[in-house]
Order: sequence, then C-alpha cells, then structure tokens
Amino acid sequence: MTGHAWLLLATLAAAIGVLVLLINSRLRFHPFVALMVVSIGVALVAGLSTEQITDSVEKGAGDILGNVGITLAFGAMLGRLLADSGATERIAGVIVDRAGTRSLPWYMAGAAFVIGIPMFFEVGLIVLLPLIFSVARRLQADGRIKGSAHVYLAAPTIAALCTLHGMVPPHPGPLIGVQGLHADLGTTILVGLICAVPTIVVSGPLYGRWIAPRLAVHPDRELVAQFTGRAPAEDADTSSAAGGAARPGAAGAGRTGGVALGWALASVLVPVVLMLLRTVAELALAGSSPVRHVLTFTGEPVIAMFAGFLFALFALGYRSGHAPEKVRESLTGAIKSVAGILLIIAGGGAFNQVLEDTGIGKAVESAATGAHLNLLLLGWLIALVLSFSTGSATVGIVAATGILAPMAGDGGVQNSLLVVAIGAGSIGLNYVNHAGFWLVKESFGMTLGQATKSHTAIQTLVSVCGLLMALLISVFV
Repeated sequence: MTGHAWLLLATLAAAIGVLVLLINSRLRFHPFVALMVVSIGVALVAGLSTEQITDSVEKGAGDILGNVGITLAFGAMLGRLLADSGATERIAGVIVDRAGTRSLPWYMAGAAFVIGIPMFFEVGLIVLLPLIFSVARRLQADGRIKGSAHVYLAAPTIAALCTLHGMVPPHPGPLIGVQGLHADLGTTILVGLICAVPTIVVSGPLYGRWIAPRLAVHPDRELVAQFTGRAPAEDADTSSAAGGAARPGAAGAGRTGGVALGWALASVLVPVVLMLLRTVAELALAGSSPVRHVLTFTGEPVIAMFAGFLFALFALGYRSGHAPEKVRESLTGAIKSVAGILLIIAGGGAFNQVLEDTGIGKAVESAATGAHLNLLLLGWLIALVLSFSTGSATVGIVAATGILAPMAGDGGVQNSLLVVAIGAGSIGLNYVNHAGFWLVKESFGMTLGQATKSHTAIQTLVSVCGLLMALLISVFV
C-alpha cells in the first residue's frame, strides 16, 4: 500500500473516532449532525474541492433518500394502520389463543415474526405489550412458570422483532445495505429469512426458557393496567385470575373484533410477496416476458410498499369505519415518528458518498485484501463496533456499508449475505446508549443488571447467530 492509502485509512479511523465522540460526548450531537460534520471533515482532509464536497454530500443524501426514504415512509404508515386498526393484536391473539404453557414462547415468537415484518422493533414491542402482560398474568396465577413469566414471553418477542429489524428487508437498515451494496432485494429477503429462523429459535424460546427462572421481573402495576385495561387492584388479585384473567389475545379485543384475520395478514404480506415474486420472475422468466416486466415493476421496493400501504389503507383504515380525518392524522403522526431515522439515513448516504469520492473505500479494500479478512466477518465487526459505540444501529449499518461497498461484487447471493452480516452486527451489544434497551428495561420494570442479562444478551445472541448462519450459507454458494 502507498503512503497516500495509509493516510486515507488513518483519516477513516479518525473520522470514526470523532463520530463516536460527537454522539457520546456531553455535546450529544444528533447522529445526523455528527455524520454531516464527519463527512465534510473527511472530504476536506482528503483534498476534495468545495464544489466536489457539495456535490458529494447532496448526491449521497439524495440518492439514498430516493431509494430508501420513500419506502421507509410507506412502511411507517403501513405499520401505523396495522396498529390503529387492531390488526396486529388480532394476529397475535389468534396465534397464541390455544397455545399450551410450554409452547407459548414459540407462538409468541411466531406472532412477533409476523408483526415484525413491517414494523420497527420499538413499535412492534409496544403493540405486543398488552398480549405479553395479559398472558404473563395468567401464567403467574397458574403457578406453572418458575421465575419471571414476563421474561419467558418477552425473550422470544424481543428476539424475533430485533432479528427482522436488523436482518430482513423491508426494514430500513437492510434496505440501506441492499442499495449500497447493489444486492438483489428478493434474494436478500430469502437469505435473511433463512438466517432469521434458527437465529430466533436459539435467541428467543431456548434462551428465554433458560434465563426466565433466573430473573425476578415484575412490571409496574400501573403500566400493566394501562396496557391491559385492568385496574391495578384486579391485577393484584391473583386468586380469581384463573377464571377472570384475560385470555391470550383478549387485550384490545374490543378494538380488533371487526378486523378479519385474512385482511390483517394480507396487509402485512402484500409488499413482501410482491418483492419475492420479482426475484422469482427474474430467475425463472425470460427477459422479454411481459409477466416478468410487470412483476419486476410491482416488486420494486417503493411500488411494493406503496401497494401494501394502499391495500391496508382501504382494508384496515376506511373499511374499518375510521373517520378519514382520523386516518390522515394518524398517518401524519407515523411520518413524523420516522423523521429522525430519515435524517440519519441521509447523513449516512452523504458519508458513504464521501468515502467513495475520496478513495477511502478503495484503500480499505486494499488493506482488507492484503490482510485476507473474511468480508462477512469484517462487515459484521464494523457494524457491531459502530452500533455499540454510537448507540445507533442505523449508523453502524450505513458506515459499514459505505466502507465495504468497494469490495462487494456485482450482486448475487454473496452481496445479500453481506447485507445480512452487517445487519446482524448492528444488533449486537445493545446497551445503555440504545433507545431499545431503555424501552425494554422500563416497560418490564427491570434493573440494569436484569435488562443486561435479558435484552442485551438476547440481541447479542441474535447478532452472533446471524453471522454464523451467513457464514454457513456462504460455504455452499
């Protein structure tokens, strides 16, 4: 490597250090602001002209928002429609309604898996809290669970939600990886789902069954009452719980009774099926086939998510009798809720473009090639370190994607596996500087140690298992 290449690598290392410092110091820079500062600073140090810096930042931010931002906005609105209509509670309730005690964690993982396809981790967990609290109360009353019934049910829920959030499109992190690494979306969904299933099994039901007897977790009674609609005094009266406790899925039943399960499931699966059909068409049909052209168009992420959103708008919004004004207000709130994520994505796009335009990506490629590092392991490690350091999985994904993009091929399964590995890395070591950590801790009334042994441990298991699955699949493709 040349002296200039080493200078570029040193610049990258310094940039990452400054990024971590700005986000975690007393200044508490917003990740978007920190990414912009670092992007411009790297460009100046690397010798780009002021005109080149402006073009690079605008192109990087604009391109990624065009590819990911609109898709994310439709996904957020789709998730809000599912939640407001009670469809998610309906899906979850039907899945766990007839489950036995030992099988409940598996059904909870299944419910979270279905709900987690279109929803962010935090949103999915909040939606499922009424179900977790209601079922946990029944399990505690029956006395069939040693330790914490809440952890027994929460572990598979957390595992499924975070796995899908980090490793499977159409979530924003994997979509960023797909766009930045030029991976095929349908292939990435298939690979991500293959990696996700065993990962959820190990990190959710199996780990939850082991850790639940070792933790005494009792959520705040007022919070339980807020989510389940039962007064705290009722919650404390466990002597009558066997006959009076809400059955699984009963929480919110008044809101979900009018939502048919078929409509709910269809709303979740429409965009995913369209994206998968596109991949099937590209593999099985000739390039001149009209059917292939149609499926390729409808399987584009923006079109697929738009189609899913429109389907849910009429099936779960207007069809359910909601006033149009209320539906519009709810959708506006959904867009506002992801504004911060959109800004981080834009800042990450600018950072990625600067890395490309300055030649830093090529320098990393040269160094990694010389060191004979496995690309999947390298992507996982970079995302893990940055996510842990900055408190943002999105920052870890966008930075790792930008650094490794020059080393990725022209598509194929390996690129999709790299997307999954980077996403898995961003999930691990989720600790006190992550919003999800505090959401879990406070929702279940955990101590810091309990949250570490449950939430942090689960997400780190997901991260490691996701990497191992990606490495295993890479051996055969």
